Amino acid sequence: MTPRRELAVLVGADLLSNLGSRISVIALPWLVLETTGSPAKMGLVAAAEMLPYLLSSALGAPLADRIGLRRTSILADAGSAALMVAVALAPWLGFGALVALVAVVGTLRGAGDRVKQVMFRPVALAADVPLIRLTSVYDGLGRLVTVLGAGLGGLLIWWFGVTWAILIDAATFAVCAALVGLFVRSPTAGGGNAPAEPRGYLRALGDGVRHLGRDRLLLTMLLVLSALNMVVNASVVVYIPLWIVQVLGSPAGLGLVLGVFAAGALLGNLLFTVYGARLRRDLTFAVGAMVGGAPRLLVLALSDNLPLVLVVTFLSGIGIAVVNPLLGVALYERVPAGLQTRVIGLAGSLAFAGLPVGALLGGWTVTAFGLVPALLASAVFALLVTLVPLVTALHSNRVPAADPDTAAAPEPDTTSVPPG
Repeated sequence: MTPRRELAVLVGADLLSNLGSRISVIALPWLVLETTGSPAKMGLVAAAEMLPYLLSSALGAPLADRIGLRRTSILADAGSAALMVAVALAPWLGFGALVALVAVVGTLRGAGDRVKQVMFRPVALAADVPLIRLTSVYDGLGRLVTVLGAGLGGLLIWWFGVTWAILIDAATFAVCAALVGLFVRSPTAGGGNAPAEPRGYLRALGDGVRHLGRDRLLLTMLLVLSALNMVVNASVVVYIPLWIVQVLGSPAGLGLVLGVFAAGALLGNLLFTVYGARLRRDLTFAVGAMVGGAPRLLVLALSDNLPLVLVVTFLSGIGIAVVNPLLGVALYERVPAGLQTRVIGLAGSLAFAGLPVGALLGGWTVTAFGLVPALLASAVFALLVTLVPLVTALHSNRVPAADPDTAAAPEPDTTSVPPG
């Protein structure tokens, strides 16, 4: 198989797995809502998956380097497929069993997702595909998968019930494992540059931590995303489903709202692919994060009008579309080859660290204060968080052009670097 076909298979397998994950993002909270009727338990189940996901993304990276990226990917996806079948049966086993199974799935998914992301780089280099093109096209295809997965998830629950929706998710993991096992060769962690000598687990992990800590641009982007993801996840797993229940009363509406956001993001990605090279990257990242955060929360808090909610959600999707390609290519370009697995694993954990917190806070804030106050507070927080990179970008634009020593030195950090 040619390198380009191998890259296509790898990307396709990952996207298929993501399609199933999009279905489960809708199906799991709905399963909890159907079986318990508790917003707090909806948040608890989402957090039970995300916390192990984050830990395994970071702490499992040195082990993935030792086991091998391809082998880790196959084992993680095959295990996830088997466990999602058990999750579909969990309501008959009890809520505690559901939480435990979801936690193990999160552990496997964290390792599997990170190693496939690292595998993209060496396979793309072998196929002579530019990394910025890879991240842009992959993010666009991922948005399309989200459009399909969000809508399909709601419709599958409506047509066949939540159990079958979860079983379909399990099937996507199984197919992903088979595709990687049959058609993808085993790349080395850094695109062909293996470490000169074996390193202990803690020492290997520490190398990744030190490198990420020294890169201020990457660290700032990741911290902003982590805070923003906290409120976004609260809305996806708690706020939006409850808004749909109160206003529409149909799971199809849940898929519609999430799907419209993904559709806007797909359009935004297409626009960024065409015009992104002409834009200043730091300012583009800041504006995109701001547009993609607070507005979609505010409209849910202030309106029961579904068309208005869909329009604002669509525009927010356009704004957020620039974030993932910019961070993705930043990681590929700024991180040395031998550290890719560890730094990308740590970066993924940091970027998504707000997700389990957001899931718990979403359930707690609605229970304590009600849906509308929780949405308003989350919108204000998202606005304040995204002001940080915007103010920084605007301030950096005021550096005097006549002083090349001070004005030119930071340039690689803001223009050669492209956040889900």
